[in-house]
Amino acid sequence: MDEKSLGKKLQLARRRAGLTQQELCHRAKLSYSTLAKIERGAIKTPSVFTVAAIADATETSLEDLLDLKSKRLKSPAPAEPKKTSKSGVKFVYFDINGVLVRFYHRAFTEIAKKSSKPVDLVETLFWRHNDATNRGNMTMRDFNSRLGRELEIKEFDWLKQFMDSAEPMPGIEKLVRWAETHYEIGLLSNNMPGFIEELKSREMIPDVTYTTVVDSSKVGSIKPEIKIYDVAQQLAAHDGKAIMLIDNERPNLTAADRKGWHVLWFDDFQPEESIERIKKSLEF
Repeated sequence: MDEKSLGKKLQLARRRAGLTQQELCHRAKLSYSTLAKIERGAIKTPSVFTVAAIADATETSLEDLLDLKSKRLKSPAPAEPKKTSKSGVKFVYFDINGVLVRFYHRAFTEIAKKSSKPVDLVETLFWRHNDATNRGNMTMRDFNSRLGRELEIKEFDWLKQFMDSAEPMPGIEKLVRWAETHYEIGLLSNNMPGFIEELKSREMIPDVTYTTVVDSSKVGSIKPEIKIYDVAQQLAAHDGKAIMLIDNERPNLTAADRKGWHVLWFDDFQPEESIERIKKSLEF
């Protein structure tokens, strides 16, 4: 592999891990200048120890980064090759809220009880600040402070409120595990800072290998804005015609369709029916 190809592969691994160059340097104990040169292909033969450090920091195998095949005699059986659906899909993005996790509107009812405010007012105030927080332009501390002040609730904590109300979508874990066996999969979601990590730690998101996680609060853009789809397509490393988005919001699907992606609407009120439609669409 030439230095430019290696640089692009290392950069993709970093971005798929959701790390900035500075964050990767810290984890891999590399200087910023060294990493920057490697990623742009300016270092002809990076040390294998350097590449190994990057592999470890990005949770990527060294063999994958260097395109090496194990030569051990007693190597494990190779993984089954990933499939291509009849419609040409190779990569599947799952939304989180409304697809992997049941949506959280019942949380508004609980907040209304605590604050003695009408539910419609609670929702209005929430959505007023939601987009800015999902883009990462507002911290969770500021979000909680503003909403708590407007609702007259001391020590308001939306993360806790959300987690207490959310639950895994029935039947979704089996579907995601099936999809991960046959396709590359990823998460593409509008989320406030730290929410995806918390959902994972509570085992509310299927514990499988996601090729990439596109978190709006880290990307600085939310669906249905074009930037987040551009980033997601780059990280999937596939042409748009090979990508499918499964989402419960029509505007998000419409934006993906304009990028040339395959799209499939998930009805969170009829999850079993939606799961069957997804498996049918991903037949190979």
